Order: sequence, then C-alpha cells, then structure tokens
Amino acid sequence: MFVRKAIDKDAGKIISVIADAEDSGFMLFAPGERRMEEASLIKFINSINNAPKSGFFIALENEEILGYLMVKSENLSRTSHRASIAIGVHSNSRGKGVGTTLFEYITNWARQEHIHRLELTVIENNEQAFHLYKKMGFEVEGVKKDSLQINDAYVNELYMSKLL
Repeated sequence: MFVRKAIDKDAGKIISVIADAEDSGFMLFAPGERRMEEASLIKFINSINNAPKSGFFIALENEEILGYLMVKSENLSRTSHRASIAIGVHSNSRGKGVGTTLFEYITNWARQEHIHRLELTVIENNEQAFHLYKKMGFEVEGVKKDSLQINDAYVNELYMSKLL
C-alpha cells in the first residue's frame, strides 16, 4: 500500500470510495445525499492540490483506491500553521491499516510543509474512527453539542487536534 496525491484520472474511483464511506452514516453527508460528478471532483482535487499546505491524498494497493485524506490549510498569517482533515476509508478496507497509513504519511508531509496543528471533527459515536484518531495522537479539545441531526436525533461532534 502506498499514498500519493490524487490526480484527474482517479476521480471516478474516488467518487466510489466517498459514496461508500458516506454510506457508513458517520460522515457529514448522509448516505446518498451527495451527488458527485467526475468533472466537479477533478476541479476540487486540483484546487486543493494547488493550494499552499493542502492536498487530496489517496491510499492505493494494486491500483485500487482504498481511502482518501484531504488536508486543507489557510493562507492567513495567524492560521497558516494549521490544517483541517477529512478522511474516508472504503468499507472493504477498514481495519486493515489504511487509516493508519494515511495518517502516518500526512503527519510526515505536514511536518515538511511546516504545519504545526492538524484538526478534525468526528461524530461522537463513531468509535472506530475515534480510536484511530486517538491512536494517531489526536486529542479531544471540545464538544460541538447537537451539531448534527441524524435519524431525527441530535448528535454531538468532537473537536480533535494533534500538535506536531
């Protein structure tokens, strides 16, 4: 398994992985809510990959995309040391080290980019993701109470970060 930045020709496969990840019910988009097209995803990938201290990364094995991790930084002088993360792993690849591989790669990449702080949010009851983030050195900083509504119930999100 290896990690690299996504390129245009990856878009179709990435759409499948994103849809599968969202089917888990643990992502910001509800299952089936997002309708993505290759052209718009290609534009998005290129936008992130061309932004400073940002990137759309994929984990591959035998040309199959197993998961993705987006890193988005800011250009303001006071916030350019931090970056937000969104990650998704295909259901067939969960529990097989894909998330760990992506985070290890991104942590090394972020240090080279002089990023000091990585941050993300996670749905409070997404135990598998929460344990991965803790294992990778992220700590809970706070709770976004009732920030999401899932199946007619309000759900908390946890703010997490890792200082490099």
